[in-house]
Amino acid sequence: MRSGAGVPPDVTKSLWLLGFMVVLLCGVYPAALWAVGQVAFPFQANGSLLPGSDGAPVGSRLIAQPFTRDEYFRPRPSAAAYDGSASASSTLAPSNYLLRDRVARTLGPIVTYRTGPKRGQRVGPDVERWFRADRYDGAPHLVAQWADAHGGLARAWVTADSTHAAALDAWARKHPEAKATDTAVAFFEAFSREHPGEFPSADVQSIFFDMWRHDHPDADLDEVPGDLVTASGSGLDPHITLQNAEYQLDRVASAWARTTRRDPARVRAEIDGLLRSNAQAPLGGLVGEPLVNVLEVNLELRARYGAPTP
Repeated sequence: MRSGAGVPPDVTKSLWLLGFMVVLLCGVYPAALWAVGQVAFPFQANGSLLPGSDGAPVGSRLIAQPFTRDEYFRPRPSAAAYDGSASASSTLAPSNYLLRDRVARTLGPIVTYRTGPKRGQRVGPDVERWFRADRYDGAPHLVAQWADAHGGLARAWVTADSTHAAALDAWARKHPEAKATDTAVAFFEAFSREHPGEFPSADVQSIFFDMWRHDHPDADLDEVPGDLVTASGSGLDPHITLQNAEYQLDRVASAWARTTRRDPARVRAEIDGLLRSNAQAPLGGLVGEPLVNVLEVNLELRARYGAPTP
């Protein structure tokens, strides 16, 4: 056994190896990859950011973001609320009513009749007329039926908006006896009796489309592209199918025609050509359907027609 306070050779070698690997893997290797990326792939290495008209980044080509104006195409629904730091799917099974409800809410304001005297017209106004015509006559009004059958949706309505929560709180203070039960359901049951044919928010077409559909099973409605109503696995897919974009084309073209005060048919033809020139299938067209990057197309629309009027 050796005497002395020196560090054993094996420990020294291990420390040198540790230091070398730290420098190599935590310094040299990342620096080399960064340098190669900046030289050979600067666009991809810096997040695939797309600039706006002023040159400032407005988003990434790889991550979807919401668009609400009629002048713009809209991406797929997102279970992650388009939050790049919270990529996630809804994980809802086909048997889960929450999935059916989410799809129905998307369809209500946009789906159209396929045949009949109202061919091409949206169903939404008929949903509202059907809803408003329902009057309390001793049987539960539609609002009460909806809340009783889907208490989770009634509670979700409350948490979706601060004004909704305030309305429920104000009602609950006047009805302390309801606290022993499901307050949200009790609120809608009371609202149904006191305000037949009404709903405390404006989204009747989306919320009650599914009930209208059950009441009108023979209505012949247009089919919609699957990716228009279903979220991607990440919730952040920046692409939609060309079929989806074409389904939105009438809305987008009509909005731009109003904004620019130009011939609607000509504007529609221009935007249709823009879609087709931007559509690309994966692997150079070898597999899959043609896809359109929503942000890229919307930026081209803005560059061509200017900023939409407020």
